[in-house]
Amino acid sequence: MTRIAIGVGENENIIQACHIFKEKHPKNDIILIYSDEDLIKAVLDRNIDCVIRGSLPASNIMNQLKEKYPNLSRATYINKEGYELLLTPVGIDEGNTVEDRYKLAIQCSDFLKQVGKKPKIAILAEGREDDFGRGKEVSNSLKESKKLTKLIQENTDDEVKNYHILIEKAINDKCNVIIAPNGRVGNIIFRTLVLLNSWPSYGAITFGMDRTYIDTSRDQSIDGYVRSLILAELLTKD
Repeated sequence: MTRIAIGVGENENIIQACHIFKEKHPKNDIILIYSDEDLIKAVLDRNIDCVIRGSLPASNIMNQLKEKYPNLSRATYINKEGYELLLTPVGIDEGNTVEDRYKLAIQCSDFLKQVGKKPKIAILAEGREDDFGRGKEVSNSLKESKKLTKLIQENTDDEVKNYHILIEKAINDKCNVIIAPNGRVGNIIFRTLVLLNSWPSYGAITFGMDRTYIDTSRDQSIDGYVRSLILAELLTKD
């Protein structure tokens, strides 16, 4: 039996999702958690196979987890009609440096290889290539995207391309790792694809820890939380 703990906050979609999942997957034990402190305890409890943040607030939980696991990072897993991708960074205070985003790219690549898939990495920036000079932030973003692409090319054998601001081309090319220029942009991409356009998200896979932890949006639908429970079951089986 797989033991899955999930956080219950203000979004009651969690409760309904647990009922739906339990009906179809009766061999799993679902533990409802109602506070940040108890969720952290569940993460550290070796008798629990997987923890899902559910609809509890992220900031306090992530801060506490990072005290225990300082190299913590995450990437949202999205699967739409046979096209799957990892989107990162998605936390508004994550991925602020080239080094941070390089680490995320490597972690996403390693994860895909572990599950038998070939990484195809897209690097994004805050403008087109010929937008250089149209403001300090845009120019810095373009320079950093070029540096990040070169780092990945020089240190891995992964397929990688700098798409600059053209995320639509990265998606059309079926890139399965999309590296946003920072966590704020990544969070907006997530909300646009998942919460606005209903692309199915299974939650964010968390790297840098020896536990299975899935981060989720507080605004997710019932189906979205069911998908996170399904992902939890799959990851613990592996």
